[in-house]
Amino acid sequence: MNLTPNANRKHIAIYGKTNAGKSSLINKLLGQEVSLVSEKEGTTTDPVQKAMELIPVGPVLFIDTAGFNDESDLGEIRTKRTLDILKRTDIAIYVFDILDIDLDEFTKVKRSFKKYNIPFITVVNQIDKIKEEELEIIKEKYKDYIFLSAVTGEGIEKLKENLIRILKEEDEDLPIVGDLLPYDSKVILVVPIDSEAPKGRLILPQVQCIRDCLDHGIKSYVVRDTELKSALEDINNVDLVITDSQAFREVDKIVPKEIKLTSFSMLFARQKGDFEEFIRGAFKIKDLNKDSKILIAESCTHNVSHEDIGRVKIPKLINKFVGAELTYDYSIFHDFPEDIDRYDLIIHCGACMINRKTVINRVNTCKEKNVPITNYGIVLAYLNGILERSLSLFNIKIDDIM
Repeated sequence: MNLTPNANRKHIAIYGKTNAGKSSLINKLLGQEVSLVSEKEGTTTDPVQKAMELIPVGPVLFIDTAGFNDESDLGEIRTKRTLDILKRTDIAIYVFDILDIDLDEFTKVKRSFKKYNIPFITVVNQIDKIKEEELEIIKEKYKDYIFLSAVTGEGIEKLKENLIRILKEEDEDLPIVGDLLPYDSKVILVVPIDSEAPKGRLILPQVQCIRDCLDHGIKSYVVRDTELKSALEDINNVDLVITDSQAFREVDKIVPKEIKLTSFSMLFARQKGDFEEFIRGAFKIKDLNKDSKILIAESCTHNVSHEDIGRVKIPKLINKFVGAELTYDYSIFHDFPEDIDRYDLIIHCGACMINRKTVINRVNTCKEKNVPITNYGIVLAYLNGILERSLSLFNIKIDDIM
């Protein structure tokens, strides 16, 4: 479980005013000191993340945020970073100090929970600070809240039980390929070894596809693009070929038309985002012109080479398609800009390093501002003229969603 990427964990974020005991609570939940605890307000600056296994639901990521009412010199920056966490939060825990149940502040935050469709648990912390008879009066007033002490541990198990219940009620993430093919199917994964390939290992999407095949009893064969033709001769009755997006054109020529073909990026677009919205976004490329501005959204930092898919290959293909040099900006990891309405198109990477909630919120923001958004793999399939073929695996017809 400790090796599960953070992008594949449910994100549980802890919110509340400064000095409500958020850091103490997360330390208690985790059973270790990961957040700095101090009597001084505003101790937590950048959000603190810690992965753990929450039995029986599995791997999760806890995030300790700065207080919303931070009035220090860095308060505005801290509050902005806390608000940014909302966009990737799967479940929220809002923490009150028993001596400061500020409902006005809570109401403001609840609006954000509603905006981003975040289920939340309300907690009253530091109950060890008051007498039992006072506590009973407050409990009677706030019957839906969980009362606990991060010092004594009272109420912690009840909080965990509520977290587990919500996690079980939440929709499970789609498999990558396991629900698209029957048991005992055969899949060939095409992994080009070029300057973009890390030495001595596979990249995360490739590893996750292999694991998903294993989990669902699908036989997988990994080859380079240079050995694909002979692999297809060696292996009978191949059901699907999954390729790196940048090899789409070459692989399409090699794979017989009766064998389904898609890319790692397209599989992740379906699992992590709004697949049909991404497809509609790709068709907006035909409306671009020399004055168009495009945002390339990358979910990880990496060295840029002459074969970089997002910074070299996709811009080159789009420029050729449009017949002009367009303007491209780039955002990395969670630095997604607020002013996206200045762009004519947003092209998102496969999102293997960020969670589904982040991608869905970005898609929803684009819908609100009427900005088309698409995905690396879908763009490459579109520009190479093989989008319709690559969608046959998903039983999607372009005419049905346009």
